[in-house]
Amino acid sequence: MSEIITAPLIAPHATPLGVYVHVPFCASTCDFCAFYQTAPTADGVQRFLQGIVDEAALIEWPRPVATVFWGGGTPGLLAPAHMRRLGEIVRARLGGKPVEWTVEMAPASVTVARLEALKEIGVTRISMGAQSFQPALLDGLGRQHTREQIFRAYERIRAADFASVNIDMMFALPGQDEAAWLADLGEALALAPDHLSTYCLTFEEDTKLWVKLSKGQVKLDTEHEARLYETTWARLEASGYPQYEVSNFARPGHACLHNLNTWRMHEWIGLGPSAASQHAGWRGGNIANLDQWLAGVARGERLTEDRVALTPALLAEDALIFGVRMNAGVDLTLLKERFPDAPWRKVYEEAARLVEAGLAGWHDHSLRLTPRGRLLADSVGTTFMDAFSYGVSA
Repeated sequence: MSEIITAPLIAPHATPLGVYVHVPFCASTCDFCAFYQTAPTADGVQRFLQGIVDEAALIEWPRPVATVFWGGGTPGLLAPAHMRRLGEIVRARLGGKPVEWTVEMAPASVTVARLEALKEIGVTRISMGAQSFQPALLDGLGRQHTREQIFRAYERIRAADFASVNIDMMFALPGQDEAAWLADLGEALALAPDHLSTYCLTFEEDTKLWVKLSKGQVKLDTEHEARLYETTWARLEASGYPQYEVSNFARPGHACLHNLNTWRMHEWIGLGPSAASQHAGWRGGNIANLDQWLAGVARGERLTEDRVALTPALLAEDALIFGVRMNAGVDLTLLKERFPDAPWRKVYEEAARLVEAGLAGWHDHSLRLTPRGRLLADSVGTTFMDAFSYGVSA
């Protein structure tokens, strides 16, 4: 049976605060990627760094930060000096030493000098996007690294002695059968990372893969995807990587705390173009354009996109939708205490239907999805969205 990740890594009475920094620079756009990115230039990087300084100054920082996450884009494209500068900017606002500090890196950007800079500023976790070890599949994704670069990068990361190392992999790729995926998974396991993330390929609008799908050049096969999900879960469980979320597996003590706090609907502050925040009673995102973000920050404006007030019902809804994706499930009693004004009668009715359908089960007060339920986690989330659409009632 999979280990259930329940123990927090910070004081249980504290409300975790995270920081996410979106570093928008990428040398090229992968065929599957829909995240905001732009080509790096010397001037663009300098303006970005100053923009982070200016945006951080607009925020009232309420308490020490528990977790930091740099995503992108490709944060690893920053020169070591720029990594140190961004680290200095962030550390000035943390109010102490975070429990966890994660940086995403692409294999081709991993150098000894960059890793030394990240260690100096306090990074504890590297998440490397390998995606596949097979040249043809990497080429089909538009990835700009080779299998040899993956191995060389991993060796350098391990030599730098970070507390946790994660490898990101993708499955259900065009041209990838089950044997090819198991071969990729085997190569990842042979490296013995602390954490593995395995993502089913999704087709996001405005990506090259979406265009190929719309033209019929690639096809969806949900039955094939379901088989790969189940195969992955069994293989990683047997290899000592308990699943703690639909797409995430970790050795004990190496689950990503930043993501756990986000899925539990705690607070985080987003810095940089397109970065989202959930903080001080509001949720919203920065505009996904470097120049426009800089201009807005100069006017004292942030979170101008999809800005909504955080209500107990909204937070409870999202805590349920994301919470049931975790193997620990959701303790509805605690959630009801935290958000008493959500429509709990409807929530319990929907939960009972899920249990009756064999998609979930009760473990004390926690609702946990069964393996079949985890395969349908998106549909389960829609079920709870429907429950909240009836309105708020005690």
